[in-house]
Amino acid sequence: MRFDSYSPVVVIGGGPSGSTAATLIAQAGHKVQLFERERHPRFHIGESLIPETYWILKRLNMLPKMKRSHFVKKYSVQFVNQHGKLSEPFYFWDNKPHECSQTWQVRRSEFDHLMIENAREHGAGVFEGTRVLEVLWEGERAVGVKVQDEDGSVGEVRADVVVDASGQSSMIMSRLNLREWDPVLRKAAVWTYWEGAYRDTGRDEGATMVLQTQGKNGWFWYIPLHDNILSVGVVAAYDYLFKNRESYDYEKIYFEEVERCPEVQRRIAPGKRVTQFFAQKEYSYRSKRAAGDGWVLVGDAFGFLDPLYSSGVLLALKSGSLAADAVVEGLSKGDTTAAQLGKWEGEYVRGMERMRRLVCEYYDGFSFGRFVKRHPDKKGAVTDLLIGDLFRDELDEVFELMDEMKAEEGAFEEPVVSAG
Repeated sequence: MRFDSYSPVVVIGGGPSGSTAATLIAQAGHKVQLFERERHPRFHIGESLIPETYWILKRLNMLPKMKRSHFVKKYSVQFVNQHGKLSEPFYFWDNKPHECSQTWQVRRSEFDHLMIENAREHGAGVFEGTRVLEVLWEGERAVGVKVQDEDGSVGEVRADVVVDASGQSSMIMSRLNLREWDPVLRKAAVWTYWEGAYRDTGRDEGATMVLQTQGKNGWFWYIPLHDNILSVGVVAAYDYLFKNRESYDYEKIYFEEVERCPEVQRRIAPGKRVTQFFAQKEYSYRSKRAAGDGWVLVGDAFGFLDPLYSSGVLLALKSGSLAADAVVEGLSKGDTTAAQLGKWEGEYVRGMERMRRLVCEYYDGFSFGRFVKRHPDKKGAVTDLLIGDLFRDELDEVFELMDEMKAEEGAFEEPVVSAG
């Protein structure tokens, strides 16, 4: 076998959360082996980064790679309501005049490849094409993994800590029956990729667009990538997209929703579709807990929220970094209990809940524009939340004021602001 039979830390999965955890643990001087069943580059959805990813990318020493890349630079977002009315572009720099306010639209196959190579460069043992067959247990403690190499040979790797970054399949979550589906955010998505579709110019060329469909049944993302490619997908309630249709014909569903969004029709008209259609159904969930004795969940293996404000990669990086810090501290103390490995969970879940609240307010039709007019001193706080600055308890005052406003006068109309 190419890998060692013992490693203080084993990471399952080489996506952004797994690569983040492996990099930071290796930076701290601990041996870590990461096992990824596929070989990079491989396809993944979730292309739009939000500004707060900057700080973790900086910790990972990824910023020089990002700045040298051909990824499209993203300075803003723009919103289009169901009637085709465009909001003013929302420029991140206006809220925070700092380098972090320029982010990127990434092709995930390339971004994830950069991330896993970065983990390797920082000293992590990275094994692609190597499948983790199962997590090994002694009672309720995770003690390692059983892995299968590309040649079919099987071996065991013992570990003090298993970091599960295996994505939505989440090996440990599934084994321990920890998944809880979101009772409200029961959404689904259908998407494809276009070449040569319309894109804005200048500072707006890399903007994410969020375009509401007529009847407000759903919304489209419109994300410009490099090589003249655009990612264009529709999100709506699962029951609306799939249960009330004659068939699960993704192409038919997609173009029926395009007909309900004239601005998307206009934008894709000069383009050519260059991939198949993809779909994802009922993807909002969370684990009942983030850690146990000898194991911790990160990224989508812990939970996924919603694509609306493009928080997926940020939450992957944040959970990977918080978990890595807990692992490093635990190894130094000889403490790999659930309490130590999951000590970050409360802070992280509070941040995740703040973003969830913003997502739910959008779907409920809350008017952020009216809120800011009523509380102009809170515009910066709302913006901070929308760009991913989620982990400050003082920002909860925003939600208290939102509740007051809804109770007093109602605040439901066309959503007019977004920063994802």
